[in-house]
Amino acid sequence: MILVGLTGGVATGKSTVSRMFARCGAVIIDADALAHQVVEPGKPAWRAIVKTFGKTVLNPDRTLNRQALGALVFRQPAQLRRLEQIIHPRVAREQARLTKSAGRKDPKAVVIYDVPLLFEAGIDARVDKVIVVTADRPTQIARLNRRNGFTRAEAIRRIRSQLPLKHKAAAADYLLDGTISRPRLFTAVKQLYRELLALA
Repeated sequence: MILVGLTGGVATGKSTVSRMFARCGAVIIDADALAHQVVEPGKPAWRAIVKTFGKTVLNPDRTLNRQALGALVFRQPAQLRRLEQIIHPRVAREQARLTKSAGRKDPKAVVIYDVPLLFEAGIDARVDKVIVVTADRPTQIARLNRRNGFTRAEAIRRIRSQLPLKHKAAAADYLLDGTISRPRLFTAVKQLYRELLALA
């Protein structure tokens, strides 16, 4: 089995690449999905978030209001770190459990751990290989505008809240260009999947 970290900058095309790996037969573990699960109402992480940030970050149905929480933490690095300290360890435990389970089912599995903050959270030290999906900044800004309705200033702030893409690219084992056409990108993903399968 091989555990591969998949990351990139915001709006570089990482989710598209993740879906392509799934089509090839890889096991996908999505850190964002795990982060959603660990903060469901009543769970320990949810209780810690409410205690730390107050009830203003909740929707009427007691679920987290991600936009309210995001607006609170993305402007304040110290608050963002506090949130990460609540969520990251719980996500890490769940990822380890899912990875073990995938390895038991298929000893030759290619497990792709899709993590936006792979380097920021030090997860690169826990994976066998790292793939970084890249895009130029104008593409990221245009996608964030189209996808999230962000203004240029909001998009730039979100991009800057992450480690610069050039640092991630420099530390990657493999790079994929998230701006090329879907068919070309899928061809590149299939080729890379075959390489990883040989290493598993």
